[in-house]
Amino acid sequence: MPRVKRGTKRRAYRKKTLARASGFFLTKSKLNRAAQEAVEKAQKYAYVGRRRKKRDFRSLWIIRIGASCRAAQISYSKFISGLKKSGIELNRKILAELAASDQAAFTALVEKAKAAHAQS
Repeated sequence: MPRVKRGTKRRAYRKKTLARASGFFLTKSKLNRAAQEAVEKAQKYAYVGRRRKKRDFRSLWIIRIGASCRAAQISYSKFISGLKKSGIELNRKILAELAASDQAAFTALVEKAKAAHAQS
């Protein structure tokens, strides 16, 4: 079996790892083994975080819509149900934006939702 000297490949691997670990604390940014472990853990957190972000934003939008609905004397579930029955297909991101910035438009949606909910 021939001898393999991994000079340039090993150096490039370490350099990439240390570049990713720049800014980490103490040996985690200086020594390859510690840096590699820290980078792997950071990448796991980043992967999970990208999925959590979607959950967190959806829950934030629901909280904002719910607060505006309570101010308009309707529950969140009745509001969403009324919108679906009246055929208005706006997602929660847009509804939350309307609730925060355009109160008149949100009030009009609430009235339509109340009317549709009362009919059924």
